[in-house]
Amino acid sequence: QLQIVESGGDLVEPGGSLRLSCAASPYAIQAFPIAWFRQAPGKQREGVSCINSAGNGGTTRYSDFVKGRFIITRDDAKNTVYLQMNNLKPEDTATYYCVHVLSRSSYCLFQPVRDSWGQGTQVTVSS
Repeated sequence: QLQIVESGGDLVEPGGSLRLSCAASPYAIQAFPIAWFRQAPGKQREGVSCINSAGNGGTTRYSDFVKGRFIITRDDAKNTVYLQMNNLKPEDTATYYCVHVLSRSSYCLFQPVRDSWGQGTQVTVSS
């Protein structure tokens, strides 16, 4: 089973940037579709962005509320998926989680393979 650890969350002012990391072991993360989800207090968890496995083209997908601001990438040498978050807004405040998700052909889906979540990493956007 793929083990994942999220990191990089912090307190940042509106308009600022952060880069979240999703480090995987013991398997090569490039073989798995990976997604970032987030959950704000009192709200349901929602999909943010995903990147398909290298075998399925590594295509990416973004939810409308982060398009043009967030970028998901993968560094195979570091076995890590990143989420670069720019122009952060207070409504981006949430705990961010990284999980292995399902895919359908070239599309990664916001459907976790297992209902098993890590600790996540806290992002707070506030002045």
